[in-house]
Amino acid sequence: MAKLTKKQKEAASKIEKNKLYSLKDASALIKTVASAKFDESVDIAVRLGVDPRKANQMVRGVVALPHGTGKDVRVLALVTPDKEAEAKAAGADFVGLDDYLQKIKDGWTDVDVIITMPAVMGKLGPLGRILGPRGLMPNPKTGTVTMEVGKAVQEVKAGKIDFKVDKTGIVHAGIGRISFDADKITENAHEIIQTLIKLKPTAAKGQYIKSIHISSTMSPAIPLDPKAV
Repeated sequence: MAKLTKKQKEAASKIEKNKLYSLKDASALIKTVASAKFDESVDIAVRLGVDPRKANQMVRGVVALPHGTGKDVRVLALVTPDKEAEAKAAGADFVGLDDYLQKIKDGWTDVDVIITMPAVMGKLGPLGRILGPRGLMPNPKTGTVTMEVGKAVQEVKAGKIDFKVDKTGIVHAGIGRISFDADKITENAHEIIQTLIKLKPTAAKGQYIKSIHISSTMSPAIPLDPKAV
């Protein structure tokens, strides 16, 4: 097991052992625990009482964080020429179609979100092996395959994120930056937790929200009391 650095030990000492924090307290504590010289991201990890191997227990959705992620999201709009102006006006970083499809085939994936139209999805199918593992494949369920391209771009830029439970039953998501006020971290975390609760599969039995932790890029995780969120 790797030894903790002096900073890591100091950070860990601020988190009480065996204590479950309220969301409000954890959001304030994370700001005192973080010690990096850069603006660390704040992440949430929610362990769910589901079996992701079963289709009727898969949890996936989207949420608009009230205060955004604090990250400059790079958006690629793969659209037909008649939609290019709309995508550019909404703030898409890259706009086009065939040229970008070729770039992706050549290995370029330097974007965070891809938004496209139903008519273009046929061309994206062959790129699934490149985009899928990186979580970049557009999906109608997450609002990234739509005719309302401008609206979709604006929502993503404003802080709309999509999430999906992994094979171990955990949902990971970025919910802000350490420079955010504690209240903003609290509100962003609360929004995604409430969204997950609404998405509880009917097939899921027993305790649904098993554990919740928030952490920053370089800090230890802070455990939350699932009943106090």
